Amino acid sequence: MIYVVATLTVKPETRAEFIAAATACIKETRKEPGNIAYDLHESVTDPAKMVFVEQWENMEALGPHRTAEHVKTFGRVAVKCMSAPPKIEYITPEKVETR
Repeated sequence: MIYVVATLTVKPETRAEFIAAATACIKETRKEPGNIAYDLHESVTDPAKMVFVEQWENMEALGPHRTAEHVKTFGRVAVKCMSAPPKIEYITPEKVETR
């Protein structure tokens, strides 16, 4: 399993446009093979920060997502709405031993 955490900073005046495009992308992404969860969250300390939290069966399932038409469509809107480059992290569910 793999998690993806993508943090985007959105210009306040484009927030509604960003959310509308994200909503359409989320709806289609949740239908993709290998997708377990795909959600958008808003920071409680900075409303300009939007965070996608994704869960995929494996990296192979994530591959086709990146080139899906609904992701390309969202990307064209998102790039106009962001005030900074996105920060994308890939995380495994492996636990770190903390003894």
